[in-house]
Amino acid sequence: MKLETPSPHIAVVGHTNTGKTSLLRTLARDPRFGEVDDRPATTQSVQAIDLLDADGVAIRLFDTPGLEDALSLAALLHKEMAPGDDPVPHIQRFVEGDHGKGRFEQEARVLRQMLHSDAALYVIDAREPVLPKHRAELRLLAECGRPILPLLNFVAVDGANPDAWRSQLAHSGLHWVTAFDTVVFDFDAEVRVFDALAALLDAQRTRMQALVRHRREQRHAQLRAATLAIAGLLVDAAGLRTPLPKDAEASTAREALRDRLRQAEDDCVTLLLQLFSFELGAYQAPALPLKEGRWRLDLFDAETARALGIRGGSGAVAGGAAGMGVDLFSGGLSLGAGTVVGAAVGALFGLGEDLGRATLDRMRGQHTLVVAPDTLQILATRQLQLLAALLRRGHASQQPLKALSSGRHPAAIGRLLRRARAHPEWSRLNGGAGDSSAAERVRRQLAEALEAALQPDVTSAEAQPAASQVSGSVQYRPSSDPPPHDPARHDQ
Repeated sequence: MKLETPSPHIAVVGHTNTGKTSLLRTLARDPRFGEVDDRPATTQSVQAIDLLDADGVAIRLFDTPGLEDALSLAALLHKEMAPGDDPVPHIQRFVEGDHGKGRFEQEARVLRQMLHSDAALYVIDAREPVLPKHRAELRLLAECGRPILPLLNFVAVDGANPDAWRSQLAHSGLHWVTAFDTVVFDFDAEVRVFDALAALLDAQRTRMQALVRHRREQRHAQLRAATLAIAGLLVDAAGLRTPLPKDAEASTAREALRDRLRQAEDDCVTLLLQLFSFELGAYQAPALPLKEGRWRLDLFDAETARALGIRGGSGAVAGGAAGMGVDLFSGGLSLGAGTVVGAAVGALFGLGEDLGRATLDRMRGQHTLVVAPDTLQILATRQLQLLAALLRRGHASQQPLKALSSGRHPAAIGRLLRRARAHPEWSRLNGGAGDSSAAERVRRQLAEALEAALQPDVTSAEAQPAASQVSGSVQYRPSSDPPPHDPARHDQ
């Protein structure tokens, strides 16, 4: 339903280096918005970014320069004000004037945007102590006559003291405070930001509710697309088969199979990063050892399995390479010996279904390379750890990904992969389309099992039914001057 009220304009304000641009990056899911740096006054101009819902622009946010000397500016302005004066006209004259002979250009940009906005998010670095400069900033911003919502940033790191800030903000008459860490993402906390804005701007409550609903649907669609991508990789890997040629070419065939699986995993990693709007090359070892979208620890290296707590189980298979991820269904044996070896393979993989085909191949003197079970476990574990980390990563983060536990894999994952092993025609790595209804059903069931394995990393707020597809949710444009002020916008 299209709303008749215009979308709200929200100024994002605060002291230098409190994470204003970082907040917008995370809310917008855009790691390229603005410039983030430890140097003060990185943001020099006002820049707008739109958050979209199903009907268009739900909210327009404005990134502003950092306030640097609110104490001196307040002293200057208050010289011209008599007790009981309305401060808003004085702020307007300052904005239209010479800005203290150019001394307060940064502050003038902030105050101009405040006057042109419906409300403000005052971003606070919760690691800092409450200082006189912060009280001066809050008084100065309040004199613009717009509602202010304090937002405590960096609350998930050591040294944060949100309780002290809440107490001091209450002394300033600001009792509605929200916390949202721009680095450690929390979907519930994001929802609370929009709920708080709805409370400040009651006329926009329906719009904020629509935005939250749209974001829930997007989040669930992201999660489902990600788990389907991982499920597709695992089904393809489980069914991967390649005939083994004569001994002189056996090592080449093994390496070719490994390369196909490595590339399949790289493609899955790339897709996961794109789904969550993260760029390749943004991560470093050691937590999740990704390098330019690729895993630093090789899929077939025994150390990878040990690092993930996986014990290899393929060394007992004739022709197998223990810990190296490729096993051999041996051929050319007598029927009796072949049955014994086939039974051992079936017990190792849990592959009762595979036994008939493997035995038939051996009777024909054929050798077939398949992916070892420890490698499948590495694939599942690494992708689940990556997905769990992406779900909790804010788009302002510039540090290496931190792996989260993905929990114990549900039994359903092993059961579904055993079924996939029995159907190499489902694997797209074998050259087929893999698009049968049975294959698609197993991929969907496996995606559901993978999502269950993420609990409790996926919050209940993120696991809501979804009807929409994943789509872009932001647009941004540089803006040296805010749009013309419409006084009617503030008759809330």
